[in-house]
Amino acid sequence: MGWRAELHLRCEQRAGPAGPRTVLARKHQLGPMTLQRAFHPEGAPCHLYPLHPPGGVVGGDALDIQLDVVAGAHALATTPGAAKFYRSAGESALQTQVLSVARGAVLEWLPQPAILFPGARVRAHTEVLLRGDARLLGWEVTALGRPVINERFSQGTLDATLALSRDGRPLLQDRLRIAAAADLERAGGLRGRPVTGTFLAAAADAEALEMTHAVLAGAPGILTGVTLLDDLLVVRALADTTEPVQELFCALWAALRPRLLGLAPQPPRIWAT
Repeated sequence: MGWRAELHLRCEQRAGPAGPRTVLARKHQLGPMTLQRAFHPEGAPCHLYPLHPPGGVVGGDALDIQLDVVAGAHALATTPGAAKFYRSAGESALQTQVLSVARGAVLEWLPQPAILFPGARVRAHTEVLLRGDARLLGWEVTALGRPVINERFSQGTLDATLALSRDGRPLLQDRLRIAAAADLERAGGLRGRPVTGTFLAAAADAEALEMTHAVLAGAPGILTGVTLLDDLLVVRALADTTEPVQELFCALWAALRPRLLGLAPQPPRIWAT
């Protein structure tokens, strides 16, 4: 039996002496997950840095993360380091993330990569629920094995889903299943690339698509694809290591943030520590 950890956060816009700003209005935590405090390095937006002190997830652990951004609020969430899923003796590790963004609200979801060690057994689900004109900039990056030391995900399993809807209407339903080493090589799958990433921008338009093409043109050595589904911009990337994908997604975020959110890019302070 592993750890059960819950972290439920709610962000609201409140009036302040310098004008409205987003605050952490509610925090519920259970087990080894926490959030020490919220930060405001750029004024109104609220920066959140969830922590998982054990430093890794093993078979039998269950992580439940919920983030609600209410109307008018703006939250940016990232993590201090990569999430590590270690070899399992048999049970699967579970991770569920539900991100709700209300009408007129903004969420920037910028986690560090998830690294699956050989032998890990992981079931992961991320669901993004947008309402009305809610805006989103975010990504997820997964490394199967530790390619930087030429370690392959030769055994283990992954069942990961990523779903996004607006007002209950599905816009994206992704599923990645890895049950054998051969699944890493298939032409219709990862094509031998152990790192996969998805970048999302909601409330995007044709100009945002053109800006994305310009950024992708300067990212050689990575397999990429971009699609505009209604107002949802989806960029997919496959690479041999995490660094090029992280750099590409950071470049996309920096390019699109002024266009979609009206704010200059200001990287979270924790990225520099």
